[in-house]
Amino acid sequence: MAKIIAIANQKGGVGKTTTAINLCAALGETQRRVLLVDIDPQGNATTGSGVDKEALELSVCEVLLSTCSCEEAIVSPEHIKFDVLPGNADVTAAEVQLMGQRGRERRLADALSTVADNYDYIYIDCPPSLNVLTLNAFVAADGVLIPMQCEYYALEGLSSLLRTIKQVQSAVNPKLKIEGILRTMFDGRNKLGHEVSNQLIEHFDSKVYRTVIPRNIRLAEAPSFGQPIVYYDKSSRGSIAYLALAGEIIRRQVSRQASVADTTETDENAVPSV
Repeated sequence: MAKIIAIANQKGGVGKTTTAINLCAALGETQRRVLLVDIDPQGNATTGSGVDKEALELSVCEVLLSTCSCEEAIVSPEHIKFDVLPGNADVTAAEVQLMGQRGRERRLADALSTVADNYDYIYIDCPPSLNVLTLNAFVAADGVLIPMQCEYYALEGLSSLLRTIKQVQSAVNPKLKIEGILRTMFDGRNKLGHEVSNQLIEHFDSKVYRTVIPRNIRLAEAPSFGQPIVYYDKSSRGSIAYLALAGEIIRRQVSRQASVADTTETDENAVPSV
């Protein structure tokens, strides 16, 4: 069963889509089975993965409207080691049509449940706003990965997002949690960046990934070639950072699974034999 993570931030321009594409590619390099779901009407995660969003016959739009299955809409781009449930501007039409429908917030969760056994990880690239599409992602997800720049206004946006996550937890999806906070576009020469980074670690401790994504020109160039950075320039600082992030995520999951196993074994041993 796949671990489903929404990549979200209500503030735009923080490296959300860049993280979605390149983390999926980095995890694919470790032989994990990965699906990238693009529910942002801009469709940038789709094109950045080498898929022509204008030529799509089926997309996440049809999946959300229940006119096709998730499996029918998924594509496997050539030379890329992850699958894509693509999106484009049609997703806006789905958003409008869903507004008046019952159970609209569960459409994506229901669709992904039919393919979850085929993957180890499913990452959802969300729009930079709170709407019915983002709500669908939060209901479907086990956790939220929050990419953010280390700047003052980013902290304000983070507070707003955390309130939204708590609201979804209490109203619709009690299992939803913060999976991790990822520092992106980091410039080590910037004093404010270091101050904000330290504040994040002080307040969120282990929720902040140790891996930091630097500002990197090769990382910025890669989407225009429809390639994740690990294929465009594997030796670049951006590629090395996302490969490191993939390794950190895998280690965290292995550690959690071992902890759960230890707890279960302790509980079983505590039960007296009859």
